Amino acid sequence: MNALTLVFVALCVFAIAYRFYGVFMASRVLELKDDRETPAVTMADGHDYVKTNKYILFGHHFAAIAAAGPLLGPVLAAQFGFLPGALWIIVGCVLAGAVHDTIVLFASVRHKGKSLARIAEYEIGKTTGTVASFAVLFILILTLAGLSIAVVNAMFSSPWGTYTVFCTIPIAILMGIYLQKIRPGDVKGASVIGVVLLFFAIVTGPFIAADPVLAGLFTFSKKQIALFIPVYGFFASVLPVWLLLTPRDYLSTYLKIGTIVMLTLGIVVVHPNLSMEPVTKYISGGGPIIPGAVFPFIFITIACGALSGFHAIIGTGTTPKMIGNEREILFIGYGAMLTEGFVAIMALIAACVLVPADYFAINAAPKAFQALGMVPVHLPELAAEVGEQVQGRPGGAVSLAVGMAYIFSAVPFMKSMMAYWYHFAIMFEAVFILTAVDAGTRVGRYLLQEMLSKVVPKFGDFTWKPGIAIASFLFTASWGYLVYTGDITTIWPLFGMSNQLLATSGLIIGTTMLIRLGKARYAWVTAIPGIFMIPVTMSAGYLNITKNYLPKGLTLLAILSVVLMVLMAIVFISAFVKWYQLMRVKEPVPDQYGDMVLEEVEE
Repeated sequence: MNALTLVFVALCVFAIAYRFYGVFMASRVLELKDDRETPAVTMADGHDYVKTNKYILFGHHFAAIAAAGPLLGPVLAAQFGFLPGALWIIVGCVLAGAVHDTIVLFASVRHKGKSLARIAEYEIGKTTGTVASFAVLFILILTLAGLSIAVVNAMFSSPWGTYTVFCTIPIAILMGIYLQKIRPGDVKGASVIGVVLLFFAIVTGPFIAADPVLAGLFTFSKKQIALFIPVYGFFASVLPVWLLLTPRDYLSTYLKIGTIVMLTLGIVVVHPNLSMEPVTKYISGGGPIIPGAVFPFIFITIACGALSGFHAIIGTGTTPKMIGNEREILFIGYGAMLTEGFVAIMALIAACVLVPADYFAINAAPKAFQALGMVPVHLPELAAEVGEQVQGRPGGAVSLAVGMAYIFSAVPFMKSMMAYWYHFAIMFEAVFILTAVDAGTRVGRYLLQEMLSKVVPKFGDFTWKPGIAIASFLFTASWGYLVYTGDITTIWPLFGMSNQLLATSGLIIGTTMLIRLGKARYAWVTAIPGIFMIPVTMSAGYLNITKNYLPKGLTLLAILSVVLMVLMAIVFISAFVKWYQLMRVKEPVPDQYGDMVLEEVEE
């Protein structure tokens, strides 16, 4: 099959979905209105609650949600063939992921920018909210530690990548000052400044790496990078959102979307064939990368590209505090998820254009690859061209970079630039992931402040600077310690399962809110994907425990899995009970907006 066919199908489906299904959600299900004031307007504080241009906010939101998931998950899932991954990305993104992102963003905007846990407390009950708080906080710590380790592995001993990523920080601060102080609202001017400076940083990267003195300034060990990232996360969490976080994510979006557009154009020009089979023999299990069967493991391996609980953290964290118009929820929530789904499709293509023997040689451990009886075909040549040892580098990042470099270098007059494109792809992956780390840290600070406010009410004041600093330090230190010790790398399978459990809870909580708002006739939009994912994620968790963790003696991971599954089960059961109670209400009452609802909640 030609890769261009898959690109065309994905673009058509996503465009039709946005035009019809997304608009249906916005106008009929959620009834978004221009004249309903948002928290960014009613609670504006110049720090967290800041009305933001919808294009800049789209950039921030997309950059924050698009982390390692849409890049690495599809690459790993290519073990099953390109068809299972492509189907889940396209169908899952339209009917589950984009729906999930839209409903949680809507819920948080209506609940004054509150977190998913607090929304669960208001919509379902205090006990449920408390349970959800601990589950979300724990999952977020695992997520940020795992994402940060991926950045560490991509940036250590890589002066080119480190230099370019570091450059995005002062560039973003300059953009923020320009937009906020020098020429407020001049998005075009700030964009030109940011793009020109970013292009300069990318172009000068190879020269920095080639100069012994300059390269030494940007060459760091794993431990050093592991310290820098939490420090950056702390400042991104405590500084005003307009100064660093939003402009940096907006700037990174140019790099992210620009690279994906370049990759798309490369596929159009090269139109490579997908070397991987549509379905491989590993769909029943026993694969060298993912030992389980395609069902249910395809659903937790490809997370962010189709459905992701991490999106609920961002969608109820930074983004709802910056939306200036309720109608923008469609563009930012549904639109950004479809964009990420397309990124996942491109990552899947980049993996599947490689010869299967080369793909497995990169992603399987050396002993596991030897057992396959395969012989690498083009890999020795590819490794020589990029100047790196790429065989036996599991995790997805290296094979993605090799696949992208292979496509780019096949463009006319680009053959001699294989090494350049490979290192560019590695840097691109690091920037992709790091923008989720800074936003996730800020959201974690919000959540921790909410939890601490139940003991010390002062923490509930999000303008109290000591509270901001203390909560940021505690949260950053928790995931930063895991990054520094490196122990979190063994928890990726647990993260995959817990991430999808969190997404499922977002859909279930959103369904509860729809029913309360008198929208029970439309509740199937969120209820169907939510209920479908419950047995999928629970079965994946069970199989992880019985087939993976316990046989390998990973008792701690097994215990953590059980705890998370029990916590989420409590949330699900409580929600189902609430559905039953709401459906029995006979007399609607007016809410604070004047709409008739089954029950008014007090905040």
